[in-house]
Formats: sequence, C-alpha cells, structure tokens
Amino acid sequence: MAEILLSLTIIGVVAAITLPSLTGNINERTWNTQRKALYARFSQGLALMPSLGGYGTYKLAGTDAEGNSTSAQDTAAETFVTEGLSKVIKINNICDHEHLEDCGIVSSYTNLAGSIKTWPTKLSELNSMFTGTFNDGPNGSGGTNFTNPQKDIDTFAAAFETQNGESIAVYYNPNCASDMQETDWHYSQPKMCANFIYDLNGNKGPNTVGKDVGFITALYPSDPVVVAPVPLPQNVSGIKKQIEAGEACTAMDAESRLPNIDELSAMFYNRDLIGIPSGHFWSGSVISSGESGAAWGQGFSTGARGPHTRSDGNYVRCVKR
Repeated sequence: MAEILLSLTIIGVVAAITLPSLTGNINERTWNTQRKALYARFSQGLALMPSLGGYGTYKLAGTDAEGNSTSAQDTAAETFVTEGLSKVIKINNICDHEHLEDCGIVSSYTNLAGSIKTWPTKLSELNSMFTGTFNDGPNGSGGTNFTNPQKDIDTFAAAFETQNGESIAVYYNPNCASDMQETDWHYSQPKMCANFIYDLNGNKGPNTVGKDVGFITALYPSDPVVVAPVPLPQNVSGIKKQIEAGEACTAMDAESRLPNIDELSAMFYNRDLIGIPSGHFWSGSVISSGESGAAWGQGFSTGARGPHTRSDGNYVRCVKR
C-alpha cells in the first residue's frame, strides 16, 4: 500500500508540473489555427468589396455657411460594418463605440510587452499619430515636405461578433488612400482603410496580445492588401543592416522572418498593442539589391516610411511565419 501511495504521489507531482505546460501548448495551437482561419475569411471577404473607402459620415463640430453651429458626426466605422463588411462576412452582432462590451470587447488587455492597456475606443487611442494633420507623399524627404495633406482622421471604433465566437473591434479611415507605388518617403497613415483587433474567445481570458488577441489590417481602398503579422515579443538585439536582418530573425527564432512593408506599417498602426513606441525598423521589402541598394523602412515615431540604404542600421522586429 505504501508503494502504491508513493507512486500516486509521484504521478501527481509530475502531472502538476507538466499539465500547465501541456495546456498552454494546446491553447497555443488552437489560437494559431483559429487566427489563420480568421485571416483567411477576412482576406476573402474584403476582396469581394468594391471599395474599402467612403463608408459612413465623419464631420468635425463647426459652423455652417450661415454661421450656425454644427454637431460632430461619426458613423464611419459602424456604417462600414453594417453596409459593407456584413455583406461579405457572417456577423452575429454589431455594437457602437459606447457599447463595445456588448460585443465581447474587454475594457483592458495585456500588450505584447506585458503592460496592461485600456482597450481603444477610437482611432487616436489606437495610435495617437492619427490625430492632427499628416501628409501623403511622394516628393518628401525625411518625413517633411510631403504633398496631399489629410487631416483629422479620428473616427470612433465599432465592434461585432462572428459566428465562430470571435469579438472584433474595427478602427476605420473612410478617406484611405490608394497605393501609388511610391519610391520616396511618405506617411503610412493614409494607406490604412480598416484595422481590426480581434479577441479569439471574446471576453474570456487571457486577453493577451500574441495569444488570444491580435490584429488584421486592410490597406488601400481598391485591390486591398490584408495583413495579419504576429510579431515576436522582442526586437532582435542591437542595430542591424537590412542585408543581415533576415538571418538575424532566423537566428532568433527559426520560424520567424522580416515583415514586408505593409505588415510593418500595420505594426506601426498597432504599436501600442505590440509595445513599440518609437524607432525606425527594417522591412523585408527590397527596392534595389546589393549592399548599396535600398529597402523599405518604417518609422514608429511619426508613421513616415521610405527607402533606406541596406547597409544602414535600423531596428528589427521579426514576425512568425
């Protein structure tokens, strides 16, 4: 009997040690599978929409031609969901920015850096660089002297639930700009049409970026590019040349790679979710080959993106394949 009790005790101890790790691995695989399926549905659905721009009304408070006060109007994100997205993706429930919790959106989440953050209810809370005036190139230099100014894109979020149980918050830019195949510096903010922060299991835990919480971004109103990068928790150590950045990613994690420029811009839009407030980062999008050639980089302080000489030094944040 003593030997049986000892064996049971050992089994219990081993189970207590291994079970959390085993459960974590199962959750990780489940989230990864669900994340890929969600991205596939969004990619297919958004491709069916004639345009991602122009939904809803967005108008700041002001005065009309007769001098009468006019109220602010913001129906952009909610209209985008009701009149656009719901036609191509099966949606169960839609909520405005004052009732995000009714669609399973939690009040706070843990970002990839381990900090607890308040869930954003409008575009400027997602990323403060969407406030004020910014510009869209080309013909700029170092983040200044750009053409085509665009101003005050700060729409409220909306949210919805999918038939699969995901809760998704939507941050929408009704005036998003097309890909002009720029070869010089320009701001990335106008390129974003819709940004989706998803929680794969609604308001259940752990509500943590990189686990059940992540993002999908749609850029360009026509022929949209839909990306869903999953960044690693830390930067590659030190400053790297672009020509060595890809190998640095593989050395850090064999299943990782450099993000392309649109994935990197999506990471900028969601910089608070990731925990990258500033810095210039390399993408894997090469403009011209060789060490003296150029590749796209993205600034996380301002949103400007443009070509850097590949032998220059920038930060590197890799993404999972």
